[in-house]
Amino acid sequence: MTYPASGRGSTATLSEYVTFRLANQWLGIPVDMVQEVLMAQRIARVPMAPTAIAGFLNLRGQIVTAIDVRSTLALPARDPSDGVMNVVVRQDGELFAFMVDDVGDVVAVNDDALEVTPATLDARWRTACQGIVRRDDDLLLILDVQAFLRLDHTA
Repeated sequence: MTYPASGRGSTATLSEYVTFRLANQWLGIPVDMVQEVLMAQRIARVPMAPTAIAGFLNLRGQIVTAIDVRSTLALPARDPSDGVMNVVVRQDGELFAFMVDDVGDVVAVNDDALEVTPATLDARWRTACQGIVRRDDDLLLILDVQAFLRLDHTA
């Protein structure tokens, strides 16, 4: 969802993102792609599935593919004692639960603040992100859901 920025003569727009954390990095997904956020769910494992495909979960009768985002982006596995949250997104009529470390807030970002993803970023991350936003204390990477789902999930 975008909103005109306030102020006379301004043509910039604001986009909203649901933010989530992987290790020490914050990422965002456009709010209109997120169906809901869930605490840890019981996941049915799928034999011989790629490492990052954690399995399937049942969301009110709908089968949802659970993807371990850490694994897909080649981050170290999370400590089993750490909690996990799921950001459920709808892409091309299918539901996917992105397993993440923590979910933050919905943030509004001026579209002018979105910068090109740096060439020095790891190739998997660069492919999965559509840009970055500089914040006071850190960087927010904006996830391109479609590109992320096309990545090889066996890394």
